[in-house]
Amino acid sequence: MTYLTRLLAGLLLAACATVHADPLTVAVAANAEYVFNDLAAEFKKETGQDLKPVINSSGKFVTQIANGAPYDVFLSADMEFPQKLFQQGFATAAPKPYAYGALVVWTMKDLDIHTWDSALTSPAVGKIAIANPLTAPYGREAMKALTKAQLDQRLTPKLVQGESIAQTNQYIYSAVADVGMTAKSVVLAPDMKGKGKWVEVPRELYEPIAQGAVILKHGQDTNPKLAQQFYAFLYSDKARAILDRYGYLLP
Repeated sequence: MTYLTRLLAGLLLAACATVHADPLTVAVAANAEYVFNDLAAEFKKETGQDLKPVINSSGKFVTQIANGAPYDVFLSADMEFPQKLFQQGFATAAPKPYAYGALVVWTMKDLDIHTWDSALTSPAVGKIAIANPLTAPYGREAMKALTKAQLDQRLTPKLVQGESIAQTNQYIYSAVADVGMTAKSVVLAPDMKGKGKWVEVPRELYEPIAQGAVILKHGQDTNPKLAQQFYAFLYSDKARAILDRYGYLLP
């Protein structure tokens, strides 16, 4: 083997090692933005491996993944979107729930939201933020709750839609909206804990928000070992303890 051949072979091996050293790219539904930071920190402590999150609404991720976005694992805010990806061949297996999310009413203003339905219909509330029901499962369940409580038609003129729960939270936190409906995991996050006032939406008004995870075909093709390692970690006792701390119910 000539020197040049050995040099090229070494460069090729180094390039391959660099590819495999790349962090796993995880598509994270916006409700899990805060809890994912803790999950990623614990995963790195356990494995030494970094995770690269991309935050968006679950519905937007489906479109991006179908158009070739290079995500490795998808943490959805529901089961329907990842199931759709599996049926279309973009995921390696059917989704499995990793957590069940809860809805809350949250405000930064001096409003009495103890009786949440009366608060929303009060003249003191002009704008109510929810996530887009077409792309964000928490927005979809928020509308179901309002409909079941027979408030949807009365409150429609007040509703302001965020593209995702993340944008909805911005509307609430900045007081652009007087009040909003968001994920319980957000108000329990260390960055948000103790800010404003919140109350849980009665569970009987909406379906338990089962959140599913899948390994995507891109992850299986480019980094299967790490993708499987993180997927298994997501259902481990350590991950479940973190999810519980953020107010999620566990499967």
